[in-house]
Amino acid sequence: KFAVFPFQSSSDKDVILNILSVLTDLLSRGTGRRIHYVISKGGSEALLQALAAAAQIEPPDHSTLLPLLRLLARVGQQDRKFGLKVQKLEATDTILSLTRRNLGHHLHLTHCLWVLRVCASNVTTGTTLGINGAMELIFKVITPYSKRYVRTVRAAIEALAALLKSKSNSRRAVNRGYLGGLLRLYQDWHHNDVSNNYIYIRRGLLLCLKHITNIQLGRETFLGSRGMEILFTSVEDCLSCRNLDPIITTVTQILRKCHPKEPLPVATVRSSYSFPLPGNAKVERPCEGSEGKCLKGDYESDGEEEPEKDLDNEESKEEDYDLETDVNKLRSRPVLDWPEEELGQYEAMCPELSHNFQELESESEEEKSLEDRTESFPSTPSHFIPSATSVKHPNYRWRNQSVTEMGPEPGEKDFKVPLQSWTKKEKSRWDPTDEKRDIAETSQDADSCEEEDPARSHALTLHPLPIEAAWYKKIFYPEREASINPSPGGRLESSDMVINLLEKHQGDIPFHSPRFYVARAKCVKSISDYKDLAFPDFWGHQPPLSSKPLLERKDGVQREKVLDDVRRLIQPGDVLSRTVFDLDEPSHSSPGAPGCLTFFSKFESGNLRKAIQVREFEYDLIMNADVNSNQHHQWFYFEVRDMKLEVAYRFNIINCEKFNSQFNYGMQLVMYSVKEALQGRPCWLRAGYDICYYKNHYRCSAAAGGTRGKCYYTLTFSIKFPHKDDVCYLAYHYPYTYSTMMSHLDILEQNRNPKKVYWRQQTLCQTLGGNLCPLLTITAMPESKKRDDLEQFCSRPYVFLMARVHPGESNASWVMKGTLEFLVSSDPIADLLRKCFIFKIIPMLNPDGVINGNHRCSLSGDDLNRQWLTPNSQLHPTIYHAKGLLYYLHSTGRAPLVFCDYHGHSQKKNVFLYGCSIKETLWQAGCTVDTTVITEDVGYRVVAPAFVMNSCSFLVEKSRESTARVVVWREMGVLRSYTMESTYCGCSHGLYKVSKSFK
Repeated sequence: KFAVFPFQSSSDKDVILNILSVLTDLLSRGTGRRIHYVISKGGSEALLQALAAAAQIEPPDHSTLLPLLRLLARVGQQDRKFGLKVQKLEATDTILSLTRRNLGHHLHLTHCLWVLRVCASNVTTGTTLGINGAMELIFKVITPYSKRYVRTVRAAIEALAALLKSKSNSRRAVNRGYLGGLLRLYQDWHHNDVSNNYIYIRRGLLLCLKHITNIQLGRETFLGSRGMEILFTSVEDCLSCRNLDPIITTVTQILRKCHPKEPLPVATVRSSYSFPLPGNAKVERPCEGSEGKCLKGDYESDGEEEPEKDLDNEESKEEDYDLETDVNKLRSRPVLDWPEEELGQYEAMCPELSHNFQELESESEEEKSLEDRTESFPSTPSHFIPSATSVKHPNYRWRNQSVTEMGPEPGEKDFKVPLQSWTKKEKSRWDPTDEKRDIAETSQDADSCEEEDPARSHALTLHPLPIEAAWYKKIFYPEREASINPSPGGRLESSDMVINLLEKHQGDIPFHSPRFYVARAKCVKSISDYKDLAFPDFWGHQPPLSSKPLLERKDGVQREKVLDDVRRLIQPGDVLSRTVFDLDEPSHSSPGAPGCLTFFSKFESGNLRKAIQVREFEYDLIMNADVNSNQHHQWFYFEVRDMKLEVAYRFNIINCEKFNSQFNYGMQLVMYSVKEALQGRPCWLRAGYDICYYKNHYRCSAAAGGTRGKCYYTLTFSIKFPHKDDVCYLAYHYPYTYSTMMSHLDILEQNRNPKKVYWRQQTLCQTLGGNLCPLLTITAMPESKKRDDLEQFCSRPYVFLMARVHPGESNASWVMKGTLEFLVSSDPIADLLRKCFIFKIIPMLNPDGVINGNHRCSLSGDDLNRQWLTPNSQLHPTIYHAKGLLYYLHSTGRAPLVFCDYHGHSQKKNVFLYGCSIKETLWQAGCTVDTTVITEDVGYRVVAPAFVMNSCSFLVEKSRESTARVVVWREMGVLRSYTMESTYCGCSHGLYKVSKSFK
């Protein structure tokens, strides 16, 4: 009614003013619900029509227009379609006309500008206003610093910022030279506003610059106008003032966005290592999906912290459109989808179903004396081990082959290992002569191994320790520190160094033996043919004495780091840019320079490609991509030495790929000090401060072998090393190497109770790189050889566990390590589990990736957890034979009761599960579920309290159809098929919650 009220007589005017007064009073005292009610009843349209009618009156009646404009500004802020309504009612000309007519009257002008800002919130309407001269009009209002008409200037700047959200308006502003004018205005207000009374005006000008620089032309003009220098200089004056945080944040966002994009300082982003693949398989794999790619406009997402996304983990929650809604595809279809003639080969992997327990009993008697004598690794003849290159024969079967434990490769001689049990305290001191003999025997065994297969065994040594350092002399030669005479080249003889170290080793690290580790490491095959052992893996480590609190993030740490990056661009004089480590071109690096750290990563699971000294105590680090790939940069593990005491060293890992990381939420990397270890404190400890993770200015290019436009992220942290001239190791997470796993299995086998624990260690297959993939069977020995006990033994349901399909997820191996130790322990619950189930376990599904320092892929450059639908026997042998074994169990009616694939999660805390459910998937997708047709056992939801249900998901996504959990659920009919995700960071909920801490 108000919209069509006549604007004629004075009585009409009084009624209108009363209506406006009542509306203003109601909306100012009411909540947002009242405004939305007015909008739902057509209030916006009514007010716009009234404005059009009032604007036609000559002369203008401002007593009516001002409250009307105030109401429009207030209602328009809450009306999402206000801009469209303005266009529909053709009110843009009316608003611009009123603005022009009131340029000389600041009170009226301010109200017009408020409405103009609200109209421009719609990009289309804002573009129309820009075409009709709105920006030129506003620039007449914005003045240099003045204390007069501040309210009007603020309204004009806010309206201009709204208009510049339109890219066409931004281009128009750049072409007309407004960007330079905005920079000058900002400088003027910043320089004169010494009391910081007009922060909102300065920030408004910055928002205008921020919107203009969303387009490439704007960024180029900004750089050409010395915008980087102007804003950087201005923000340096603000850092000490907390009240100026809005200014600092906006400036940081602009600088970060406008920083010139550069390629990574490497010749190619492809991995430094390549591996020839069998057949005609392509070496270089394309990027997977949108993983790590810079999406359209992604560079414009420039908040203080990026939104938390998880596109790179095995089981990330996708949008609803990714959910599988085809019921036929969701239904389990446990039918044989495997060449039947090949299934027989897997019978040998289930010896528990046909073992001669009389023979086993005699074996158990022999094993009683294992702790009192030196033994070799199990060396009985091994069954045929399928390799990636072995040719299948039509009669290729294992049915008639002997069933034994895993031994060395066919043709490889027994590998003798001096066995000093880690359980014996009295063995902490031994005769060096005996140790020399043991090392000589080990060397002879390695030589014999090499005779059979020269590529199989190789000489290994520890990377030389700093024998000139005072602390080394004090530990090893306390009475003759000055008389150490190292061999030429600065290193002691390898055997002498190992002897010295083993004399110091206390043998008090549970489930670890340096001698076992060295023996296993000597037979590992790596692409670069590693010659050195990492000290932490050789020596072992003890768990920390207590949990450590999550790192409290310092306010503004990310913007400080971004400003440091900008400082390099603006003040390049103090930037050294000296390469100190280069995996690709060692001759181009300059290690050992005075005052420079020394880096090294050519050891098992190591990953550091390049180190560049930026300033005296700052280094840029580049990780290596996965073998035969140009992506998957996350895992790092490297050695650093020659440090100074109590100096803050800063490290920037500049080619991370994930959108976000737990490093932004309290996570720290881990550090191991050799000196601390030799002084009796061998621990990996959480370390680092001023840690943050953010998008940087490096981009990938097709010329460098990558995906054009892919964004990179920086993980930056500072560390003060505990000792001078120490040798320290830094890693993304607690490392767990292939040799660690193999030696751990040896120790578990030697120290289990053979009367109670049935243990069989076999080989699933040989990997693409020629390493063995172990398969374990653990259950309880039958109570007796009576028929009922033997039948109970054979009829136990299977539980199938596996881990480490993604090499960078070392936490999965630590969970698996704990699982194995518990299953063979004397704990009553472990004993009950053994009596109830047969556990088939593949503790490391991707040995090659772990050995060569990959994060996600195997040597084929493939993510093995995306190959379960149709694995290739040559390219993906571990997946092929794991699936074959599962099919064999299914074909015999012994499909696992539970299947669980252990993973690690980099962007969430706690431990949680992903499973599979038809109903939950359909419900989430909004589909109607007929419960009379679709029935489902909800037993898959029965999980232990240690798992955080809020993080669990039982949805089946199309993009995950080739993962282990979905394939095993769908093809083998395993209801309880899970992916178990363990955090890298810590627990914030559940049974193992520790307040703001992680273990």
